[in-house]
Amino acid sequence: MSATVIEVEHLSKRFGKTVAVDDLSFTIAPGTITGMLGPNGAGKTTTLRVILDLVTASSGTTRILGGRYRDLDHPARRVGTLLDAAGFHPGRSGRNALRVVARQSGIAADRVSVALDQVGLTNDGKRRVKGYSTGMKARLALGAALLGDPEVLLLDEPANGLDPEGIAWLRGFLRGLASEGRTVLVSSHVLAEVEQTVDDVLIMHHGRLVASGNIAELSKGMTARVWVRSPQAGALHELLHRRQIQARAQDEWLIVQGPTCEDVGRLAFDGGIVLSGLYDEKPTLEQLFFNLTQTQVRPS
Repeated sequence: MSATVIEVEHLSKRFGKTVAVDDLSFTIAPGTITGMLGPNGAGKTTTLRVILDLVTASSGTTRILGGRYRDLDHPARRVGTLLDAAGFHPGRSGRNALRVVARQSGIAADRVSVALDQVGLTNDGKRRVKGYSTGMKARLALGAALLGDPEVLLLDEPANGLDPEGIAWLRGFLRGLASEGRTVLVSSHVLAEVEQTVDDVLIMHHGRLVASGNIAELSKGMTARVWVRSPQAGALHELLHRRQIQARAQDEWLIVQGPTCEDVGRLAFDGGIVLSGLYDEKPTLEQLFFNLTQTQVRPS
């Protein structure tokens, strides 16, 4: 098997004066789950559409499984895609909707039952799509991506519409696909949803790649922050300042960089300051993104 499944080299895409993707390069290894992460408008969907030959690049090249997507033999069987969970006719049943996709893609009809079972919709296959919840439509779209039993999956925001239970199911499901040797590229603007799922990340901002690699490696050097709340916030802030400890106010909280919860609690106790809240915030993928892009946001 090739050392890379997807290769993007110096990819740029402009829509008029708007730069959607700007000199983007990355490679993806087989049998991994890679998260393409960034806010809406970062260029994630455009990149996926260029890889799938749905959009023509302004410059640069993309390859999947060694060549252009459109040049693959039976591409729908080798590459599963989820780009639009709302793309099914509402009057069709879930089963018939997948039959249409299978017929158009040259995929055997018996794969429909397998795909419905994989995404947990076997008992709902006869229901019309218009009666599906948003989460069920998301599962149906994932089922369509799996019809060809593909070796590679490109999934654009697959967690949209899923409740917490559905998101947990998706994490386990994607990990299972990777354990079978499949390669998954998944885009998301909700970083916390994929943090426990992906092996590697591609972090995009304004069409550019700002970081790529393993989350643990990228997070090296980031320290935990302590959030502390006190009815004597001014006195606590002054105490930390005297100790040359960096702290900033956010709403009723102080965000302290450097010391541990135990350190802050001991300082407050020694200073006779009452605390009403104290907790550690470990470095997260969301924090990493905002550090890299210099964007400020209130943590969830």
